[in-house]
Amino acid sequence: MKLSDLAVLPLTYSEVGATAGTLPAGYHHVQKSAVIGRGRARFEEAGAAGMRWGMLRGAGVKVEATTEVAAVGSEVIVGVGPVQAPCRVVYVVDEPDRRGFAYGTLPGHAESGEELFLVRYDPATENVLAVVTAFSRHATWWSRLGSPVTSLVQRVVTTRYLKAL
Repeated sequence: MKLSDLAVLPLTYSEVGATAGTLPAGYHHVQKSAVIGRGRARFEEAGAAGMRWGMLRGAGVKVEATTEVAAVGSEVIVGVGPVQAPCRVVYVVDEPDRRGFAYGTLPGHAESGEELFLVRYDPATENVLAVVTAFSRHATWWSRLGSPVTSLVQRVVTTRYLKAL
């Protein structure tokens, strides 16, 4: 699988952008967050790192992307061990107190769905939070067969994402 092959592939789900609001029925949902520091400077630092695939790379996930900074339309292949997962960035969040991006799955990914990687600043407490929101369902026979293992891997990797920044 090569990055250059991904541009012509369609997303594997229809609820594009749903991690920005109500997560769709019929999928496994993940909504986790963790405080990763305090203050506006920490938010700016973590937000910039996050947009450069920092949650993924910091979690030990191999990242190969068409852009250095996540942007709508960026294609990315994430790798966990021998498994490669092709995705495309479907939206970017660039607000005064929220920064991040969501990507959706492409054909060849073991799952079908979307994942949001966000850094949020709470002006009231000055806390900086890492947030991961996702919905997914199995897209291959082997991910369905290995469901207990794939679910465990998803929980472990999500926790690592939150600690990555």
